Amino acid sequence: MHLRRPIVLAASGALIAAVCTTTAAQAQPTSPAATTDAQTLAVNAAASLVASKPAALHASADDVFVAQKAISSVNGLKYVPYERSYKGLPVVGGDFVVATNSTGQVLGTSVAQDQTIDLASTTAKVSKAAAETTARQQLSVVDSVSPAQQVVFALGTPALAWKSTVTGRDNEGPSRLDVIVDAATGKVLDTQEHVMNGDGTSAYNRPNPVHLDTTHSGSTYTLKDPNITNTSCQDAANNTTFSGPDDAWGNGNATSRETGCVDSLFAAQTENKMLSQWLGRNGFDGNGGGWPIRVGLNDENAYYDGSQVQIGHNTQNQWIGSIDVVAHEHGHGIDDHTPGGISRAGTQEFVADVFGASTEWFANEPAGGDVPDFLVGESVNLVGSGPIRNMYNPSALGDKNCYDSSVPNGEVHAAAGPGNHWFYLLAEGTNPTNGQPTSSTCNSSSITGIGVQNAVKIFYNAMLLKTSSSSYLKYRTWTLTAAKNLFPGSCTEFNTVKAAWDAISVPAQSADPTCSATGTVTVSNPGNQSTVTGASVNLPLSASGGTAPYTWSATGLPAGLSINASTGTISGTATTAGTSNVTVTAKDAANKTGTASFSWTVGTTGGCTGQKIVNGGFESGSGSWTGTTGSIGQWGSQGQAAHGGTYASWLDGYGSTHTESIAQSVSIPAGCHASLTFYLHIDTAETTSTTAYDKLTVSNGSATLGSYSNLNKASGYALRTIDVSSAAGGTLALKFSGTEDSSLQTSFVIDDVAVTLS
Repeated sequence: MHLRRPIVLAASGALIAAVCTTTAAQAQPTSPAATTDAQTLAVNAAASLVASKPAALHASADDVFVAQKAISSVNGLKYVPYERSYKGLPVVGGDFVVATNSTGQVLGTSVAQDQTIDLASTTAKVSKAAAETTARQQLSVVDSVSPAQQVVFALGTPALAWKSTVTGRDNEGPSRLDVIVDAATGKVLDTQEHVMNGDGTSAYNRPNPVHLDTTHSGSTYTLKDPNITNTSCQDAANNTTFSGPDDAWGNGNATSRETGCVDSLFAAQTENKMLSQWLGRNGFDGNGGGWPIRVGLNDENAYYDGSQVQIGHNTQNQWIGSIDVVAHEHGHGIDDHTPGGISRAGTQEFVADVFGASTEWFANEPAGGDVPDFLVGESVNLVGSGPIRNMYNPSALGDKNCYDSSVPNGEVHAAAGPGNHWFYLLAEGTNPTNGQPTSSTCNSSSITGIGVQNAVKIFYNAMLLKTSSSSYLKYRTWTLTAAKNLFPGSCTEFNTVKAAWDAISVPAQSADPTCSATGTVTVSNPGNQSTVTGASVNLPLSASGGTAPYTWSATGLPAGLSINASTGTISGTATTAGTSNVTVTAKDAANKTGTASFSWTVGTTGGCTGQKIVNGGFESGSGSWTGTTGSIGQWGSQGQAAHGGTYASWLDGYGSTHTESIAQSVSIPAGCHASLTFYLHIDTAETTSTTAYDKLTVSNGSATLGSYSNLNKASGYALRTIDVSSAAGGTLALKFSGTEDSSLQTSFVIDDVAVTLS
């Protein structure tokens, strides 16, 4: 029986503000096995790349990388975000993303950091209290300042710094501001606002009555979405969800808060459909959830702050819950919940406007509703002067049509002008044929648009490459990369993206990809393969571009395997151990060809599929584990909830000299790739930000696989991934060993351990 030191777990969360609207086509449900396989391919491919520490990552010997949850998009594309620490300190700006295709092939990386960290010291010259005082000075009205956390700031020349969050108000209203203070000079290095103020329109939707998905219990109905976690519409006066005895809502009067909620909830539900049907996204936060919408803000405005969407009024005291306003505010939330967080350098408002406009086009309402157009706030005269932004001609409302070096430092809503202009040119072109207005360019060019759905699909996939170093220049590279990945074998979309950026004067970047695939055949590379003798093989290949159908052939296949000339599927039973260099070729109807090459290793024992750890979730208690089996139990009542189920392994946490461990050995067949994954939660009473007093070591026999300490503390579980393929052909003697010093507890809580073969 463990007698633990009482532990207080602090809740944490990031406030982010962004507005966007997206949807992805509703598809037939994917089998769990297929989803897991695709996800595993992406995670393993990213882990292998990161383990090799390519130059693009600017990795130092003291960097530690932690993978976040992989994000799925359309066309089989997946994005694996990573966070970085340096000597145990979080790195602000150390994030990066690895992109893969449907077969697990790495398509590229997007890295925020552009220099390797090499600090002479991690001892601060500026005190924590001084840094908090500096942070406090950044707002005119301060409600609270969070305790400063020591970090490394890597957006530019890496520097030791303090990070605080100040809550209060500035001249635009509510604020939640991250402040980065140089730990050597006391200078403010960076600020990041989390309250995203939006601009709105308050229009009724058509045709009336609109349909709402609501919730009812017994005889009571509520304006709570039954399918999107946390999404409801409330009265901002008391944060109470509107309820009633029937499922009829509102009276058509825009000054009624309940009617404002009808418009707002309808807009949010419409945007969520767009996200699903057009973009393949699961909810606003990417995990099926959203935020409460609160109607009643006493301001001519609307905003998102990471925990809610507030809807204000116009000059006529009408609530501004139109589609483009609500979709814009939720767009900030999407921006917040994609890699890199809220967009920077003057791009955050155009990101939100893209989702507002795209949702209008998805809804495609008739006259009288929030009709599809490229005006922001056109349905309500917010401040007495019509729409507040114009995407096809930003200068008509005083914003810039063309990008220049002053844009990133300008007022954030005005800075949206060039980005909005770019999106319009990409979607509609300079001379649309669907009744939309003409749009001039900054270089006198002529552009043919690719449509709103393709345009927002490219933009959203660019956001999945986003890092904390976002800017107009980075979005140029990311959107070109997204177009190339989404439309392999075609350069039409890529060239239109490029032409639109050129047309608003965003210059070419050295990292921009190129495209020369028009008219050619591209074969998706499945990556290096491994199997064992006697095991059946079924590997489907895919190609794009050219003129279908394709005729397939292959050279170098292992004995016993063959390729189907019509379908491109490699199948059979490998008969001979060894490694082969395989080249597959697809020939189209016009005799144009594309190839892909990879290695294929055939081992002699076992099979390279499945998961080897027994009782990895500990739900069978200590079964199959040795060591300190008393560390395995149900600890939720003591403040340490399991990651999955109710059981976990809790090592240490006593606040005195102590060592605990758990171990399990598994065999890894020859020729197999093996990946160790586990979820780890660390909390500690240690206050140091520089010294690892308490440590958790993950080992294979005498070889250390990973090391963690009190410096890696976090409010929740983090997924850890380690390549253990070196154990192939033998035994992985896996051991988790936690060691505590003489004072101040550190708890290492482990759950859902797996060793997955591929």
